[in-house]
Amino acid sequence: MQHVLFVCLGNICRSPMAEAIFNDLVAKQGLTDQFTAISVATSPEEEGNHPHPGALKTMREHGLDASQHRSRPITAADFDWADIIITMDHANVANLKRMAPTAADAAKVQLCLDILPGRQGEAIDDPWYTHKFELTYQELAQSLPAWLEKLR
Repeated sequence: MQHVLFVCLGNICRSPMAEAIFNDLVAKQGLTDQFTAISVATSPEEEGNHPHPGALKTMREHGLDASQHRSRPITAADFDWADIIITMDHANVANLKRMAPTAADAAKVQLCLDILPGRQGEAIDDPWYTHKFELTYQELAQSLPAWLEKLR
């Protein structure tokens, strides 16, 4: 079983969207015995909160439901659990590498769009600020199948 951890700042927009999209891909490809994904935050600020209404609405429009999700900050146990940590922007990468208990844990941290040709080094902007939830969804929907293929 491979453990995939998605991380963003508050765990109410990008990472719960990534978790829902990735787990949907895994289920549709019959790989639930090979992969599991969860999402967490680098900040405790939104702890216990539901995903942002814009994220929930966008996911619903694409047939996904993350209404049961609650934000929580990353822990040392999450670093240990994860085989790969996929994150959304450069601040997330820097924070996670700083927070990582070991160098091996820091090495697990990957920028989400790096998987796509021509998108290396690009961030998925936080829709909490941009309000572009559909763009966030589309960037995740383009990149996550490539991550799944790489991890297979």
